[in-house]
Amino acid sequence: MVTFMELHPVNPQQRSLDRAAKILRDGGVIAYPTDSGYALGSLFGNHSGADRIRAIRNLDERHHMTVVVSEFAQLGQYVHMDNRVFRAVKAATPGAYTFILPATREVPRAMQHPKKKTIGVRVPEHVTTLALLDTVGEPLVSSTLILPGNQEPMTDGWAVNEELGHLLDAVLDSGDSGSTPTTVVDLTGVKPEIVRLGGGDPTLFEE
Repeated sequence: MVTFMELHPVNPQQRSLDRAAKILRDGGVIAYPTDSGYALGSLFGNHSGADRIRAIRNLDERHHMTVVVSEFAQLGQYVHMDNRVFRAVKAATPGAYTFILPATREVPRAMQHPKKKTIGVRVPEHVTTLALLDTVGEPLVSSTLILPGNQEPMTDGWAVNEELGHLLDAVLDSGDSGSTPTTVVDLTGVKPEIVRLGGGDPTLFEE
């Protein structure tokens, strides 16, 4: 049975965060609010969790999963960045962006794009998300909760619980989810490529 948790948007209850962290450590998949709508998440390295996320969203292995961390300094463990990319990503984080970059050896192959060996990374700007990441002490592997056939993410915890609760282990609701998905920027080429236009200002990456 899914665990539904209501959290305060400014001061999320630590008891609920601890409970969510335990569910993640036990191999669970959760839905949680971010500054860019709801996301599905499991603990980084949880291959079965990533497979469950793909199944819920009806995604194949070519869809980029995203490593979600709480601060910019953690990104270097999971993706390669030259000086130009380093400066560009640092200037745009935290925020409503997902960056596609070459994965390091820390990223399991099953979570990388099968041909490009890339992964998405993101530093959100959302109190509950950051508090959860700090409580877990590890990144999440994640994907925006956009259901098959839709263009926009789910934004209401109760709706997520009603529609997907039977597929999840927990739903977190702090009542303050964003409504626009992240802007996805591919930084693997000579020039940045906007893969999806969303909440992040694309002009930061226009050359």
